[in-house]
Amino acid sequence: MEPPARGSAPVSWPLTCLVLLSLPSWPGVGAQYSQPFRLQQPQEQLKTTAGQTITLNCTTSGSGPVGPVKWVKGWGSESKTIYDQRSPSSRGMMVVDQSNKDFSIHIRDVQPQDAGTYYCVKYKRSVSQGDTLQVYQRGKGTVVSVHAKPSAPVVSGPEQRAGTGESATFTCETGGFFPDSISVRWLKNQAPVSAQQPHISPGQGNSSYSLSSRVTLLLQPEDVRSQLACEVQHPTLPAPLRGTYQLREALRVSPSVRLLPEPSSVELNRTLNLSCHVEGFYPREVAVSWLENGRELKAENSSRAVQTPRGLFKLSSLLEVQATEEKNGSVLACRVLHDGQEPVSRTLTLWVAVPAKEGMSDWDTADNGNLLTIYIVVGVVCTVLVLLVAAILYLIHTKQSKGKSSPSARLHEPEKSSEATTQESDPNNLTYADLNFEKERKSIRRMVELSQQSEYASIQSSQAPSADDNLTYADLDMVHLNKAPKRPAPRPEEASSEYASVQISRK
Repeated sequence: MEPPARGSAPVSWPLTCLVLLSLPSWPGVGAQYSQPFRLQQPQEQLKTTAGQTITLNCTTSGSGPVGPVKWVKGWGSESKTIYDQRSPSSRGMMVVDQSNKDFSIHIRDVQPQDAGTYYCVKYKRSVSQGDTLQVYQRGKGTVVSVHAKPSAPVVSGPEQRAGTGESATFTCETGGFFPDSISVRWLKNQAPVSAQQPHISPGQGNSSYSLSSRVTLLLQPEDVRSQLACEVQHPTLPAPLRGTYQLREALRVSPSVRLLPEPSSVELNRTLNLSCHVEGFYPREVAVSWLENGRELKAENSSRAVQTPRGLFKLSSLLEVQATEEKNGSVLACRVLHDGQEPVSRTLTLWVAVPAKEGMSDWDTADNGNLLTIYIVVGVVCTVLVLLVAAILYLIHTKQSKGKSSPSARLHEPEKSSEATTQESDPNNLTYADLNFEKERKSIRRMVELSQQSEYASIQSSQAPSADDNLTYADLDMVHLNKAPKRPAPRPEEASSEYASVQISRK
């Protein structure tokens, strides 16, 4: 640089340099030399698995207004602050402490609920509007997806046990996984079992999912040793997760009950040992009781339930009974209660053979059962005899009453015909007379009562004279009475006659 010309004012070089260096600080001077503010958020998408630590990058350059830089999750009314320099309890942590350019943060132990879109935001402070913060610049956003492993599947059975031959439904549940691409299969004793279509439902914010699958099985006694398994497969899993269920937890096998010995007659005062065998039941809990004529007895010889090779249980209970005369005909029962079901009972009747005593009849030595049979037979026979006697008496009475009810002979008029019409005006023209008698001794004094207009002839008997003259009966049937002149009254017939004739004449 050339020295200043002669005569010009001297220039101080240090002062000139100082002025030039201080020019950018003057207002409005050197503004073209400052760099504009820029916020950079390079990550567009970030995938991770639950439990990991993620890093969200954000840097700034240039000068900007006074105001903080924050990290928020979501945008708008649902946004949530993740990192704030003024809040030490923030979810995120600065990667570089006290940096004015690098605002990258760490989020530790991410979970499915941490999935979402994160924004790095620069704010400016507005004093004119009451010292509020306004958004100055924000990043493009980083979409964070958290791939979560499903929880260990849990298999549950019905609330109440199902009996053999009945259906039972089992449920497999898992949740907290992301994404929703998951599969499930059922196994019974390592053999595949067909199941219903699984139900997959999203969780809050669609950041995780849950699964529910069901299968229905027909239970059998052999299932007491069977195992049911539910396996789920997910992209986050190196191997399927399995949940198991022991089918015996949902199974009920009812017991079979046998009462020994078989019913038979027992000698008097002999001790009878009864045994009640309860076999093939599950679960183990069972209650056995003895009853005599409905009254519960105390039995102290009950064995404990023992498991059989099939996985079921069995036990036996003993009862000692003294065969006394008072217990003859008693009903003994073994009652079994199992898993809240209806009781199962087996009964027998105790018959005591009582020896015949001296001086006792055959009726006294018969047992109660034979006596009852005899009483029934005798009662039926007596009833039949009474009915027969009553029927015979009724018939006799009816026959006697019928014989006494008609001591007279009645004359009936015949049916009118063309020939009889001409004779209708004649009162002496009668067609026939019917005479009924009792079976009495003959020797009768007959009196004929005649009347010009009478239609009846009556024969009355007197006391029987002698045993020689017996009249069994008098029967007058179809006797035609014709018109005749007046005659004297007929003389009595021979005592040996079996018929009586009646003639009617008109005066």
